[in-house]
Amino acid sequence: MNYHNYYPVDIVNGPGTRVTLFVSGCVHQCKGCYNQSTWRLDAGHPFTQQMEDQVINDLNDTRIKRRGLSLSGGDPLHPQNVAAVLKLVQRVRRECVGKDIWLWTGYLLSELTEEQQQIVNLIDVMVDGKYEQAQRNPSLVWKGSENQVIHYFNIDN
Repeated sequence: MNYHNYYPVDIVNGPGTRVTLFVSGCVHQCKGCYNQSTWRLDAGHPFTQQMEDQVINDLNDTRIKRRGLSLSGGDPLHPQNVAAVLKLVQRVRRECVGKDIWLWTGYLLSELTEEQQQIVNLIDVMVDGKYEQAQRNPSLVWKGSENQVIHYFNIDN
């Protein structure tokens, strides 16, 4: 897997102070997407063991308390990203007690494969659905268009 951007301190992509990873690769390529540079699987940088360790260390850093991890892109549930994202969220669950995990995807919850669903079973919140430019609404919180749905799995909303 490649990642396009990593923000060790982020207050925009989810509630509270977070660690945010924008992965590379998206099959949806929504018209009007604000992050088209993440569409190619080979964009950005390789997501190495060192980078994975950095995410875990940043989540556990007590100097700057983070509420959790945000995964966006691109698409974290792109078939070629699933193995690395699953490994990362499993590790966050094991090593980062009390941290929540948010994930944005163009896939619908009802469309997910068994492999993608393994990730969803470990996260707290998923925003699903393609960005639809005709349904854009800048007043929405955590999503860009009216058709997208915020699913709260393991967290009080």
